Amino acid sequence: MADQESELLKTALYDLHVELGAKMVPFAGYAMPVQYPLGVKGEHLHTRAKAGLFDVSHMGQVRLTGENRVAELEKLVPGDIAILKPGRTRYSAFTQDDGTILDDLMITNAGDSLFLVINAACKDDDIVHMRANLGDGVSLEEIDDRALLALQGPDAAKVLARFAPSVADLKFMSFAEIEIAGSLCFVTRSGYTGEDGFEISVPNADAEALARKLLAEEEVEAIGLGARDSLRLEAGLCLYGNDIDTTTTPVEGDLNWIINKRRRAEGGFKGADVILDQLEHGADRKRVGIKPEGNAPAREHTQILNADGEDIGEITSGGFGPTVDGPIAMGYVAIEFAEPGTKVDLMVRGKARPAEVVELPFAPHRYFRG
Repeated sequence: MADQESELLKTALYDLHVELGAKMVPFAGYAMPVQYPLGVKGEHLHTRAKAGLFDVSHMGQVRLTGENRVAELEKLVPGDIAILKPGRTRYSAFTQDDGTILDDLMITNAGDSLFLVINAACKDDDIVHMRANLGDGVSLEEIDDRALLALQGPDAAKVLARFAPSVADLKFMSFAEIEIAGSLCFVTRSGYTGEDGFEISVPNADAEALARKLLAEEEVEAIGLGARDSLRLEAGLCLYGNDIDTTTTPVEGDLNWIINKRRRAEGGFKGADVILDQLEHGADRKRVGIKPEGNAPAREHTQILNADGEDIGEITSGGFGPTVDGPIAMGYVAIEFAEPGTKVDLMVRGKARPAEVVELPFAPHRYFRG
């Protein structure tokens, strides 16, 4: 493991993770903390109850500038970026010509630029994709001198406001440049846990000092990738590479809401013909929530069967949900089985186990909308 870890990239918080007793694992080419001594379940429940601090510096940060940045980005995503006001953030996806998803991302109108956060495992491909497809009048800058921290949970705003009172004025999916503990940070009131919280882009040189200050607050614990995954699964949020990928479209992934009225009318993005046809006529399958009966979790690639034992789909994310105190899952089923309340069977360790299609999320979203 030591040899393997030496070949991995390290975030600005690597030494702090080791000091805190984190179990480090390879993830998207980085050495990342999967859990701390508190354990995945303890970290998960702490984030739901108080506040958790996550290192998500492995994700890509990109700035687009130039007069054509909005129009050119809209060729690559189905979201309405033109309507995005300065200081506002939007979730979207890079689509391909066949309508499938190359990656999902966050897009912020930072006033004089667009600030993008892209997935760690996809960032190199995303940047190649953008450089190949963004036309004249757009410049792309990879931001590699900043870390990215996520402070999540019901106490996140109270904690961060001690260092920067103005963060209390931010609403869900809004952005501001704010000085926190002496460092100029790009702050969005967002996250991927279903809780209120913030993502904080901070210069690498200041990241450890800021993390230590936040962790010194009594409400805050360090949280690893294990709990980040169980939190986002309870929140019904997609993990790229599991729940959405280059075999799924936004409509199949139940992401219709990212495509607004103007983009539906005008198209003009990669894969628009396929996606707009699915919006009008429906897709053959859909991502749904699935609640297994009993205590046995259903992991990704678990086969989903109908009452007659026929294959109707597959689990894409599954595990134990500490907040709901039981197994939870998401997956794709043939559209005729996508209605909540539909009974299905899951093939777990060679045995058909009963489950039910349910509404998402498993745990209610608690975003601050003002």
